[in-house]
Amino acid sequence: MPRSSPLSLLALTSLLLLATSLESARPEQSSSVDQRRQQQITARGISYLRTKGQQADGSFSGETGPGITALVTTALVRNGVPSSDPMVASSLKYLGGFIQPSGGIHQEGTLYRNYETCLAMLCFNEANSDGRYDEVIKKADAFIKGIQWDENEGAQKADPGFGGAGYGKHNRPDLSNTTFFIEALKAAGNDADSEAVKRALAFVSRCQNLESEHNTTSFAAKNPDGGFYYTPAAGGTSQAGTTENGGLRSYASMTYAGLKSMIYAGVDADDPRVAAAVTWISENYDLTQNPGLGDAGHYYYLHTFAKALSALGQDEIEDARGKKHAWRSDLIMELLRRQRRDGSWVNRNTRWLEGDANLVSGYALLALSYCQATPDQE
Repeated sequence: MPRSSPLSLLALTSLLLLATSLESARPEQSSSVDQRRQQQITARGISYLRTKGQQADGSFSGETGPGITALVTTALVRNGVPSSDPMVASSLKYLGGFIQPSGGIHQEGTLYRNYETCLAMLCFNEANSDGRYDEVIKKADAFIKGIQWDENEGAQKADPGFGGAGYGKHNRPDLSNTTFFIEALKAAGNDADSEAVKRALAFVSRCQNLESEHNTTSFAAKNPDGGFYYTPAAGGTSQAGTTENGGLRSYASMTYAGLKSMIYAGVDADDPRVAAAVTWISENYDLTQNPGLGDAGHYYYLHTFAKALSALGQDEIEDARGKKHAWRSDLIMELLRRQRRDGSWVNRNTRWLEGDANLVSGYALLALSYCQATPDQE
């Protein structure tokens, strides 16, 4: 057997020392590395939006309406771009042009009144450090409450759609619209005692694959895995399809949306609904895809993932194999891996507008804003 050369022994020793140093790296060192990576990719994403994403009128992908502009501008402000910055100021002025006499913030004649108004409320709330948007948010709050699916809309409490919010084109509520609705209500100052929040929580509970006093729909017991689907209304729909017995399949983006909505609506962490959702998340932990849908809606999923886990208050998630994941680190690395040379992000699967680099970059930057160091991590 040939003897090892001094050079090969030196290389082997260096590798062993490197492995040992990585294994013994202190958590605060890893956190510092994550923060630097986050800052770098965030800066590149903001630069893309500043130099290539914004149109002359202040919009981002304005041909789709005000929704993407509101989402992107929220992401910019949450990542430290001040309202006085010309890019943000221009976007806020653009969004102001959609304020309707009704209090809604949307295109005239649109079928997306709830979606557009809720996103605009979140944006104006982030930019409201001096109170200039107080009245706008107050009127928008009353507007979205007025179009919630309740008795005034002809939906009784036993109706599977009761309490939800949706697109006008489908004539029924869905969990995606409702999660933005609850988030907008929270931004406007509503808490768990708000009747609108209570009604919305009733709908969210019916979107979960969990039979309970809160969910007696026909779907609850057919696929009791604790995850969430799109809507139980109008016959029920899951973007992930149905089970052999007619159940609605759970998928990640809606499960995180459901979890976040419950937390925002005041449901405790030890509530069986939250516990079941966390179990589903642990069993399906994956950032390389939107579990249940593959690459469809991947960036919508990543931003909802970050919001939900931040609201949950857990720094780690233990997966089905017992491995613990520092989700913020995992998310930063996934977004670093996927960022394009010009600083943007885009999904090769263009479903739900994820071929639009402005929208997807907005999702990515929103996700990153929930990875910022908390006081006990600094």
